[in-house]
Amino acid sequence: MSDASFERWRRPGPTPEQRRVDVLVGIAVALLAMLNLTLTSSVGQFALGHPPSWPERILWTVAVTLPLVGRRRWPDAVALIVSATFIAGQVRAAPEIQLASGALFCAIYTLGAWGPNHRRASRIRLGIIAAMFTWLTISYAIAIPHLPADAFADAAGPIPPLLAAVVNGVLINVLIFGFAYFFGETAWIAARREHQLEVQAEQLRASQAEAGERAVIRERVRIARELHDVVAHHVSVMGVQASAGRRVLDKDPAKARAALAAVEQSARTAVDELRRMLSLLRHSDVTAVPTEPAGLTEPAEPALPAATDPALSTAAGIDRVEDLVTSAREAGLEATVGVFGEPVPLPESLSQTAYRIVQEAITNTLKHAAASGIDVRIRYLATELELDIADDGRGPASAAPINTAGMGLIGMRERVAAHDGVLETGPRATGGGFRVRARFPLAQTVRQA
Repeated sequence: MSDASFERWRRPGPTPEQRRVDVLVGIAVALLAMLNLTLTSSVGQFALGHPPSWPERILWTVAVTLPLVGRRRWPDAVALIVSATFIAGQVRAAPEIQLASGALFCAIYTLGAWGPNHRRASRIRLGIIAAMFTWLTISYAIAIPHLPADAFADAAGPIPPLLAAVVNGVLINVLIFGFAYFFGETAWIAARREHQLEVQAEQLRASQAEAGERAVIRERVRIARELHDVVAHHVSVMGVQASAGRRVLDKDPAKARAALAAVEQSARTAVDELRRMLSLLRHSDVTAVPTEPAGLTEPAEPALPAATDPALSTAAGIDRVEDLVTSAREAGLEATVGVFGEPVPLPESLSQTAYRIVQEAITNTLKHAAASGIDVRIRYLATELELDIADDGRGPASAAPINTAGMGLIGMRERVAAHDGVLETGPRATGGGFRVRARFPLAQTVRQA
């Protein structure tokens, strides 16, 4: 909630239950004022002078207290009516002033606490208070010349009695009206802060729901990426082997059987990979997916749980890249792999990412490149891990372009970005073919391990 809207906030009106309470309170105050009027008249306490007739006394008593029945529903009108009636009743020397003063205090307080337009409520309250002090001044000016000579016969204090009486009256009124204004302002600020907390709580709930939706979307993307990486590679190998077996089925049954055996092995490997992934998903706590870190365009992958299932113990990693190259050879490619530099232990997520990058590059070569060979190189540099996969296929420049926006390359970019790496894809500068190169920064702790 912005500061501007915070200042423009208007307190909602009273509930039906609060309105019913106000009606009961207003009637109760009016009845008590009638009782007090009866007692005051019976004792003969007429502080303002000779009182009017009984019907008029009742009229002023009811008129100054009964409007409280709508004090929170129409706070502006009630404050103006009560204050005007209070002054008019005093002009007419209405003897009931105790509960009338309480009604005036309540009206000013309610206007500050419940006024729909706070600025207007402040102006009205200040105007009422100014009118009350103006009337107080006028009443003193009228009453002082008519004081009897023995009005202060028993005075014994150091301050002149007339001055003391005036100061005492002004001080009491300052306290009454000051407290009425202060408590009304405090109640309005408290209601405004409560509203702000409710708005912030609602925004927080909406933000949490949105974060939950983003976490679900990230998890779906991760599942889709894993399915693509697991299925696409093995299905591509199976397709190549099945095609080769079909071509040599009549001419060379031995080769056909070898191709079918490779298809069978690829199918079993794919099923094992799928079983491993599904087991991983069952053991993963989706709700624990971390929020997107500041400064990254792609969310970091959640840490994988410890292997508690036998299927998880064969999780793909950089140490199994040789298996990918072997499957590429079985699919008919002249595949080579080379490791350069001193291998260092890698975090499990980075090791798996490296495996998936190589797997996707080989899959794309089998599906799109019409290549005869592929070269995989893994370089452990001083501060980086570099993967360099290049084939000698036709590449996008000489045939139908490879879909660079496909799921495979998108998955590569997401995986590399999650580890703050750099991915380069495109035709080779010389010799034709297509090249995939990924570079990942190695933390100092990894290099020292």
